[in-house]
Amino acid sequence: MLNKTQLIGRLGADPEVRSLNDGAKVTNLRLATTETWKDRETGERKERTEWHRVTVWGDGSANYLSHARKGAMVLIEGRLCARRWTDANGAERTSTEVVVQPRAGGQVRILGSRPHDRNRPPKPSTRQRTPTARRLQPSTSN
Repeated sequence: MLNKTQLIGRLGADPEVRSLNDGAKVTNLRLATTETWKDRETGERKERTEWHRVTVWGDGSANYLSHARKGAMVLIEGRLCARRWTDANGAERTSTEVVVQPRAGGQVRILGSRPHDRNRPPKPSTRQRTPTARRLQPSTSN
């Protein structure tokens, strides 16, 4: 069986990197994909934007994505997962997210940034800027 999701869209916010108790890193992304079409009756251009939650595992992913900013176009390849939880009111809730695990064949590529974001200064980092559209390499620690 196959559970594979591929999305190309723009980041709705800067990536959020967290370190877990065991030292592993996880990066959370909000990704917008927009579908456009022309209304057959009116000829008017229409569009619909879908928002996706993306969770990317691994230290290498966190380092690579530290160079991405809100508005950057990215390619995401991972698996679709449903998550269930109980909210503060006791109601059962479900959400879907795309989980990217480079060691399991998932990938993230930064395809580019919005033209007006190119003048925005990068966040401070000790690493040199990573070239865009570079395939994320699996890290040895996960």
